[in-house]
Amino acid sequence: MDTQTQLGKLGLFDAKVPRYTSYPTAPHFNRVVGSGHFSSWIKAIPEGAEISLYVHVPFCRRLCWFCACRTQGTQSDKPVQAYLETLKTEIAMLGAHLPRNVRLSRLHWGGGTPTLLSPGMMSELAGAIRDIAPFTDTTEFSVEIDPNEIDGARLDALAAAGMNRASIGVQDFDEEIQKSIGRLQGYDITRWAAEEIRARGVASLNADILYGLPHQTKARITESVQKLLSLNPDRVALYGYAHVPWMAKRQQMIPSDALPTPQERLALFETARRLFLWDGYDEIGIDHFATKDDGLSVAQKAGRLRRNFQGYTDDTSEVLIGLGASSISRFPQGYAQNAPATGAHTGAIREGRFSTARGHVFSDDDRLRSRLIEQLMCEFRIDAAEITRDFDISSAALHDMLSKVARAYAGHLKLDDSGLFIPQEARPLTRMIARQFDTYEMNEQGHSSAI
Repeated sequence: MDTQTQLGKLGLFDAKVPRYTSYPTAPHFNRVVGSGHFSSWIKAIPEGAEISLYVHVPFCRRLCWFCACRTQGTQSDKPVQAYLETLKTEIAMLGAHLPRNVRLSRLHWGGGTPTLLSPGMMSELAGAIRDIAPFTDTTEFSVEIDPNEIDGARLDALAAAGMNRASIGVQDFDEEIQKSIGRLQGYDITRWAAEEIRARGVASLNADILYGLPHQTKARITESVQKLLSLNPDRVALYGYAHVPWMAKRQQMIPSDALPTPQERLALFETARRLFLWDGYDEIGIDHFATKDDGLSVAQKAGRLRRNFQGYTDDTSEVLIGLGASSISRFPQGYAQNAPATGAHTGAIREGRFSTARGHVFSDDDRLRSRLIEQLMCEFRIDAAEITRDFDISSAALHDMLSKVARAYAGHLKLDDSGLFIPQEARPLTRMIARQFDTYEMNEQGHSSAI
């Protein structure tokens, strides 16, 4: 029996499971957590700590059909300028709550399209952030850049603000596929953006590419990956397209009859994966690739790889604060999410309060299961010694928990006294295996295909 047939018998091609960028996952957040929790959790940050910030800019010139992010279209700078004023007020409020001498470990601008901001707006936003939490010598400042919405002046402003990592969304270079997902972006303009980013001394370049798109074939994804490799990205995220038109209405524009089958999706992933490995990239977790000297590769080798809402990270900060509408923060105490609608978020900030609309307070069991899932997603193993050292669980109780999961995938996982391990051939099952440690009820319609 070949590997694909074995994986099919285990339900890989039918399952819909979370991506596990958090535990519990966002659908399980509740309204018990509000601005009071958010304020108290900020004040509990130790003096002199390093924190990470995520800034969400929800605006786009065009709304790509494949995207399920919280975004809104605009052809005018007026709403963007108004939103920037809200962000500056929110940042000042955050600064008033932060303990002394807090500094930045990571800063990420995402969206939406943060490069919609004019050069002046970019400088204002960066300055407001530096006023409350200065950079360190090792701060990583990354920005999501749309090659269709960037120019030299804006790149100059970002470089002057301290951007040292840029992220470009590619998705696919095939024109027919681009038309089918509402995202026209030629190779030449993408190459220009990459070259201009490098020319400004930005040492690190990330790129995203999707598999599972309509009309995608092994030949087409091969050509797109080879074009992407010619840009020499330091880090690549190979994401599976999540077709959820009942949640993201714009995806109804995408021809569902042209989407690949789950079996074809796996073949597309494996085709792209082999190309990245052949080109010398390290495989990072379930869907990332990085050069040997990239921070993700270094962290993986050292056992310091982590997972958060941006995917895999080498960030060691215990606190990630989200700014802007819909942003999610993570504290040692739990998660807090801002109001998703821009109007509701703006209204709260104007009233002088944080817009926290929901979240989750961690229980001891949440912390244990979160780490079990993170180990699987990052290292394809559960280290029994670490778990029993850091959590209130006996070796016998942990072994019993791991044994139940091993039996569910009998013959595909390795279990011994050191813990649980997922061999290479079973790694497409990783999200399904992680689901075995999730005690929250799951609505499959809210999640993407396991492959």
